[in-house]
Amino acid sequence: MFVRSASERDLAAIRALLVETWHATYDDIYGERRVTEITDEWHSIPLLKANLAQPRSEFLVADDGKTLGGVAYATASEDGKTVTLKRLYVRPAFQRSGIGTALLSEIEESFPGAERLRLEVVVDNHRAVAFYKASGFAVLDGEAGKAVHASGLAIYNCEKRIG
Repeated sequence: MFVRSASERDLAAIRALLVETWHATYDDIYGERRVTEITDEWHSIPLLKANLAQPRSEFLVADDGKTLGGVAYATASEDGKTVTLKRLYVRPAFQRSGIGTALLSEIEESFPGAERLRLEVVVDNHRAVAFYKASGFAVLDGEAGKAVHASGLAIYNCEKRIG
């Protein structure tokens, strides 16, 4: 897999990867119906297309020429000091192969003036929480720092110093 910038021609494959990954990760936690509602809202083609055009952002895919193995999307604050990772997903068949680490590293390198990288991670997604902690992120306000996302999902707000 190599990491490259996403393009409009990737959008259907990105959506398929996101839907597959969300169902594999969250169906047992939230139920298939709720996961479908979330993916339809958060990972629609029009929204993904708008992400491609977002200023101060980076939209990446991990690609082997046949299949997309992962996707990452992040935006920077106006001053460029804070980057927010909005998406980092690896297709289930490719998890634990270094793709998530490669995408995260490329996101960090894409914002050279940034001082911190922030993200939200669903509390019940234990593998993702462990991945981010192993990648140097800390849960803001410790384990008591649980918040509730607008979707109703319990999340941790995490941050990592970069740059």
